[in-house]
Amino acid sequence: MADEGPSAKRWLPLEANPDVMNQFLWGLGVPPDDAECYDVFGLDEELLEMVPKPVLAVLFLFPITQQSEEDRIKEDSLTKDPSAGVYFMKQTVGNACGTIGLLHAVGNITSEINLLEGSYLDKFFKTTANMNAQERAAFLENDREMEVAHSVAATGGDTEARDDVDTHFICFTCVNGQLYELDGRRSGPVLHGSSSSSSLLQDVAKVIQKTIEKNPDSLNFNVMAISKKV
Repeated sequence: MADEGPSAKRWLPLEANPDVMNQFLWGLGVPPDDAECYDVFGLDEELLEMVPKPVLAVLFLFPITQQSEEDRIKEDSLTKDPSAGVYFMKQTVGNACGTIGLLHAVGNITSEINLLEGSYLDKFFKTTANMNAQERAAFLENDREMEVAHSVAATGGDTEARDDVDTHFICFTCVNGQLYELDGRRSGPVLHGSSSSSSLLQDVAKVIQKTIEKNPDSLNFNVMAISKKV
């Protein structure tokens, strides 16, 4: 979760743990009976079918390697104008990628969930709705309430939080029938083709599998789904 941008600010990284993510989201305004994070234990069809549906977004944690950095630079040419109906923000705080992944997820599924009125997330998305990606990053960087909430979540996992990690969270979600990869270290959303609420997890699994195949010696991958509770 490398630093991005000019900011010298660094947070402790979030653990790839559904319990941590759920308490974080629920505490910020996502109703517990509306959406929940779940582990995705594997990318084959049988294990994907175990994940509660419908899946609204997917968080993917992967190792930062020379290969991943080369791919990021090369694929940045595929990024799409974030003004095209996609909520996107840059990352300027070190180790904030877990929080930004969650903000990318929730920011693009507000029509599917009912944020508690007056909650942190309700106010955050209303305030930043008309900002560009860099302005949203600056807003988050100076947001003390989120910094405290992130710190509480980061120290609430099963492992000791350290800031010298080499992994990174990104988010995948479907907007207007298209699958987008949302990574605050990129210049904008990456379009991966058509998708739908019924096929989102399977579509994301295909993209993730390609990343894993490029890093065959690493086991440091994690996939979580944010599913609507019905």
